[in-house]
This record gives sequence, C-alpha cells and structure tokens, in this order.
Amino acid sequence: MEKIRCAWCGTDELYQKYHDEEWGRLVTDDATMFEFLILESFQAGLSWITILRKRETFRKAFDNFDYKKIAKYNEDKIEELMQDTGIVRNRLKVNASISNAQKFMELQKEFGSFYNYISTFTGGNRIVNTWKVHTEAPATTELSDVISKDLKKRGFKFLGSTVIYSHLQATGIVDDHIESCFVRNTI
Repeated sequence: MEKIRCAWCGTDELYQKYHDEEWGRLVTDDATMFEFLILESFQAGLSWITILRKRETFRKAFDNFDYKKIAKYNEDKIEELMQDTGIVRNRLKVNASISNAQKFMELQKEFGSFYNYISTFTGGNRIVNTWKVHTEAPATTELSDVISKDLKKRGFKFLGSTVIYSHLQATGIVDDHIESCFVRNTI
C-alpha cells in the first residue's frame, strides 16, 4: 500500500526523504535550528528542492553550519564562498549568514537557546494544524509575522515572514502535515 504524503514533496526521492524524516519533526537543538535558518534564508526566491540538492555542498562550504565558525568568517572566506558553484552564490545572503550567526549567538546569551527564544512566542507549545490538503497551509501567519519583525529588530537579515514560517514548519514548531499524511501519526 502506498504511503499518503503531503503533496508538496511529489515523487522526488530526495524531497520524499526530507518530508518523511525531517520536515515537521520537532527540533530543539540550536545546531539544527541554525542549519535550517541558513538554508531557509538561502532558499528565499528559489525552490526548496534546489536547496535540498545543494545541502551537502552548503554543509561543507559553511563548516557544517557551525554558527560559531560562521560568525568569524572574513573577506577571504566570503570570496571562497562566492566561487563555490555548489551553493547559491548571493553575496547579500552570504553576508547575512555571517551576521545572522553573530545575532544567533546573542539570542543564545539572552534566552539560553534559539529554541527558548522561539518558545517565548509559542508558550513552548507546538502548533498542530488540521489541513485536508497542503494548499490550505498559509505562506505566513501572525506568528511568523511577529517573529520575523522581532528578528529584524534584532538585526537578522533575509528572515522575512515567509522564511520564518517555512522554518517553523521545517523544525516542527508548526506541524502542517495534512491530516491523512502517514508522518502525522508518527510524530
């Protein structure tokens, strides 16, 4: 019997693996939270499958998404990244990832972890939506608007409301698996 999935992942094996094993599963560790922030910010204006296909190259190029290392990147490293054809070579996004790593660590100092910061907006609760089809899920919500606005106020870049909502979905803060999706019943 074929598994019922959220239709957005289609039949692409990489997309299905991501859907089945990662998307919507609660993430509380900062390393993974930061990885998704980086990937989601680079995805802005592109398709998620494009980023998934480049994920391993991103991982190598960005020191396994180690925000402590990324926060210290200099011009030489930026130029190295700009020459890497395996990633999205957008100077503004590369610079934003460095700045965001620095701001990420400031949030950690203030809240103990990025997850704790996000929890101040959710009361520590997951938001479980009940969509019949994936197209019912919005691109933004009041929650993503508020978090994005607060992050911008704190100096984060390339983290608009749509990017933040995608991040909330990816990290399982928001569960937008459709009601009939087989994953929904396993998380």
